[in-house]
Amino acid sequence: MMSKKALPFALLLALAPAAHAVSATEVSPAADPGEAMPSAPAANDGCSQGFLSRLGAAYREDAQPADPNAPAPARRAMDAPLDSPPFPSGEWQLGGVPAPIGVPTSYGQYPLQKALSCTRLGQWMRRNRIEVNGWINPSANVSSSSFTNYPLSYATRPNRVEFDQLVFNITRVEDTVQTDHVDWGFNISTLYGYDYHYTVTKGVFSNQLLNHPNSNGPLPGKVYGIDPMLFYYDLYIPTVAEGMVIRFGRYLSLPDIEAQFSPQNYLVTHSILYTVDPYTQTGILTTTRLSRQWTLQLGINASNDTAPWNHSARPTLQACVRWVSADNNDMLYPCVNNWNTSDYNYNNVQMVVMTWGHRFSQSVHMQTESYYMYGRDIPGFGPGGEPGVVASSPYPGKAAEYGVVNYLNFELDSGNMLTFRNEFYNDQKGQRTGYATHYSSHTLGLTHWVSPDLEIRPELRYEHSYDVNAYNGGKKNYQAIALIDTILHY
Repeated sequence: MMSKKALPFALLLALAPAAHAVSATEVSPAADPGEAMPSAPAANDGCSQGFLSRLGAAYREDAQPADPNAPAPARRAMDAPLDSPPFPSGEWQLGGVPAPIGVPTSYGQYPLQKALSCTRLGQWMRRNRIEVNGWINPSANVSSSSFTNYPLSYATRPNRVEFDQLVFNITRVEDTVQTDHVDWGFNISTLYGYDYHYTVTKGVFSNQLLNHPNSNGPLPGKVYGIDPMLFYYDLYIPTVAEGMVIRFGRYLSLPDIEAQFSPQNYLVTHSILYTVDPYTQTGILTTTRLSRQWTLQLGINASNDTAPWNHSARPTLQACVRWVSADNNDMLYPCVNNWNTSDYNYNNVQMVVMTWGHRFSQSVHMQTESYYMYGRDIPGFGPGGEPGVVASSPYPGKAAEYGVVNYLNFELDSGNMLTFRNEFYNDQKGQRTGYATHYSSHTLGLTHWVSPDLEIRPELRYEHSYDVNAYNGGKKNYQAIALIDTILHY
């Protein structure tokens, strides 16, 4: 594992070719008179320094203790129920928006944007609240399996160091704290790495996965790939109820506790529930705040992990409601995540899901998710198949699965959290995992924040299949694995 100093240095080397071009446009950080500016300061006041020097200074600045007397930004929502860090988010879960309506978002908190602050480009971005950031995420695992860790994800290849994610974001976040004018936002997030296997949507760079067989590895497709994970436009209208955000484009599936992006997760690995459910939808989604406690979401999309222009697209409805208790200790988030009347096509599954969050104290909380999911008339899953052989029927039929996962999370201090995850999953006919069996998995992980820009996460996991051997390509009924990953923000 690279040292605390070596990781930022590696990033500096990676950015070195751009340093001369950026520094050529450096100017004083002073704002034009009369223009509203976000409150985030430049990395330092030494704009005579080069770009790489300012980038290094930003990392050093972020490693210093936060100012406990810094004023809190204005907020129209309930107080944040959780502390972040060490938790991935301070808010109760709500998909489809950058943050719950009425919650302020920070601008320019990561080193790259701070280092750009002395350039004309950086000042233009600050005036327009546009920023760039991202992260690098490698991992390593040691497993009792030798061929594949699946259905563990995303670290599917056993006993190796993996390059999971390089993510680059260009974003503008709409201001939903104010209520006097319409605002807008957008996000373009591009992922490169092994994790693209789990994020690709059909019709968007999907040939590298779907039309590229790989018989020598545990998953099909090229080993490393690229996925434009998010591309959406948000329109915030404050006069609809207590505020509405309309999203157009590709966005993350709404109800999951877990997400594709590493920094948004409590643990390195993902639950089996998450591994086999929908990842993204592309369409139109509305998120409406009815009150401080109630939020309603309605949308239509092209079905799970399918682009609207692809022949596999099927018009699909989404409907969710989120309720938060008056004391902020409980959250319920039931969703009809996908519903249409079409037969199974690519990943066209019907899904109902519920998430419950409960706060025992400021430092201890849990989140529990359960779902039921099925596909209609799936080839090979009707009656008359060969016993014990998945998808061997000559007829189509319904295949369903259900499960529950619980996260129990402890804040040890401001830089460390501990998470226990336990789950049960039943892939009734084996349509999602390839094995018709019950599963359980048990995971213990620690997140250590070296600084706001650097996380290290060791993890231990044990899982078991009860009806057939479902691990290491059908050779074992259990799997034990130790992992560690690092997330370096830039």
